[in-house]
Amino acid sequence: MSILEADAASVTRAAKLLQDGGLVAFPTETVYGLGGDATNERAVAAIFEAKGRPQFNPLISHVLDAAEAKRFVEWNDTADRLATHFWPGPLTFVLPRTQGSTIALLATAGLDTVAIRAPSHPVAQALIRAAGRPIAAPSANRSGAVSPTQAAHVAESLGDRVSLILDGGPCLVGVESTVLDLSGNRPTLLRPGGATREAIEAVIGPIALSDALPSGEAPRSSPGQLESHYAPARPVRLGATAVAADEGLLAFGPTPPTGAMLTYNLSPTGNLAEAAANLFAQMRALDRPGIGRIAVMPIPETGLGLAINDRLRRAAAGDPTRPQG
Repeated sequence: MSILEADAASVTRAAKLLQDGGLVAFPTETVYGLGGDATNERAVAAIFEAKGRPQFNPLISHVLDAAEAKRFVEWNDTADRLATHFWPGPLTFVLPRTQGSTIALLATAGLDTVAIRAPSHPVAQALIRAAGRPIAAPSANRSGAVSPTQAAHVAESLGDRVSLILDGGPCLVGVESTVLDLSGNRPTLLRPGGATREAIEAVIGPIALSDALPSGEAPRSSPGQLESHYAPARPVRLGATAVAADEGLLAFGPTPPTGAMLTYNLSPTGNLAEAAANLFAQMRALDRPGIGRIAVMPIPETGLGLAINDRLRRAAAGDPTRPQG
């Protein structure tokens, strides 16, 4: 792990690391982020692994501006008005992903919405520009720890789990971005943060609060909440060591059982990071007409296996928003 003062040379080095699938910590105006290529499933899996994140919570993808955001999300008039006032800045939008969006499914917890924002910090802007891709970046700390506002905080929390830390000095805002769901009929505040509710309502009028949603209606993907996840239409059977002819098999390891209608292997070598990277795409591929049920081989309850199994248990229960025990 290296800490480098953020200048043209170190930003170029950091951008190359991101392009190669590595992780880089960098300053934003809110807190320091643990960044990876948002279009690379393996890089996103590495973020979860480095943080020790207990669930595959949706991550915010950072872009330069509204023009770039429109490549990945379905933009609307409300987003346009808010972006004019708040972007670049500490306001994240949750919007439907475009048909051709290349944002990794793991970054969105398998959902069809994307959390996206344009940071105002000049180092963050320079890094996004140099990398030439959106950067997925939760706060650069171990899960459950205090969010870092200085490069030294990142080093203390993550150590060698991150290749490079760009030191851009203390963060000016010091709290995470506000998250606003713009994917439904009414803008809904999912997480308070650096952009105040009063300032937002001065631009677009009254907004709903996530805890005021109608009974049974779950909020959309948002960091900082207990998020809903992609739920397959087919029933899910866990712990499968044999399969039926009408089942699709989500395999793991070098010796999957034979006889399934269709088989996808999360990782033939038993690599949990590879399995995490493939999870949502392969589950979607098996969730198709003609397959009666999705059978899932056992996944070790270690490392990223904890998050993988959390997601699979939710899918098997048929209630992706149920609280954990």
